[in-house]
Amino acid sequence: MGVDYYKILQVDKTAKDDDLKKAYRKLAMKWHPDKNPNNKKEAEAKFKQISEAYDVLSDPQKRAVYDQYGEEGLKGQVPPPGAGGAGGAGPGASFFSTGDGPTSFRFNPRNADDIFAEFFGFSNPYGGMGGGGGGGGVGGMRGARFPGGMFGDDIFKSYGEGGGSMHQSAPRKAAPVENKLRCSLEELYMGASKRMKISRDIVDSSGKSVQVEEILTIDIKPGWKKGTKITFPEKGNEMPNVIPADVVFVVDEKPHPMFSRDGNDLILTQKISLAEALTGYTVNLTTLDGRNLTIPINSVIHPNYEEVVPKEGMPIPKDPTKRGNLRIKFSVKFPTRLTAEQKAGIKTLMGA
Repeated sequence: MGVDYYKILQVDKTAKDDDLKKAYRKLAMKWHPDKNPNNKKEAEAKFKQISEAYDVLSDPQKRAVYDQYGEEGLKGQVPPPGAGGAGGAGPGASFFSTGDGPTSFRFNPRNADDIFAEFFGFSNPYGGMGGGGGGGGVGGMRGARFPGGMFGDDIFKSYGEGGGSMHQSAPRKAAPVENKLRCSLEELYMGASKRMKISRDIVDSSGKSVQVEEILTIDIKPGWKKGTKITFPEKGNEMPNVIPADVVFVVDEKPHPMFSRDGNDLILTQKISLAEALTGYTVNLTTLDGRNLTIPINSVIHPNYEEVVPKEGMPIPKDPTKRGNLRIKFSVKFPTRLTAEQKAGIKTLMGA
């Protein structure tokens, strides 16, 4: 099974929600990095493990996938039990249907600080109490100062099994959830509109978590490049004391059978014979927007020759009225052998 989340939380497989909360509260306080200044690296690793274990076992969907498929099931593409095609997910997982295949379960481990904040009302125990703290490390707590010195046992004791009343910090925002948006070269050339269905958990007026589906519309602008990000603010799952994550779609370019892209330029590689390279060649092609181009080449085409056709490349995003170039490259096929007569004829023609 790989990682044993039950062993990490020191609970058995029949543990109920209260058992998991009690185990997490105890272990998170014990292994918080600021509680262990002499072995912070080990504490950080254990703190993250404990948080991930609680994240999985406290969520019925994730726990069901983990119990059936193990850690690999969580981090692979296994449809969860009861997903029913569209699926549902806890705060650290999402189900996305992009139209390119079946809906898939994607496990995104929640931030350890977010889970800690849900239990204790803060991720940085200093809040606004006594001097600014430095960031870095788990919890953004390393290097923070508090009257009387570094974070001490008395602070942790006030948040033991019985809880406490320390200043509550503002809600943290969950980490963005990124997903690929696969686009054809034609869509990136002409622009397009895509409708993406997402499933997310929201909190209704009664405070109950319910699953809803929503359609997000993405207007692809002509000339967008691979890596372009489209952000839908706070469209992630809702949860207590945490601002929902942004849902981010990242443009990915599908391979094209004819063209490739280099920045704003389009590249076409044409296969020709040696005779065509020496005597002239006419390129006939269909552009990404369906126009037919005829490009005669009268120069001798050597192996590194490149024909540049201005303004027949990709639109430039900042000014779609302008375009890059079309660059035509050539792959010259040389004969494997020549007869004596052919050799003599070439020598005569070439004046050799």
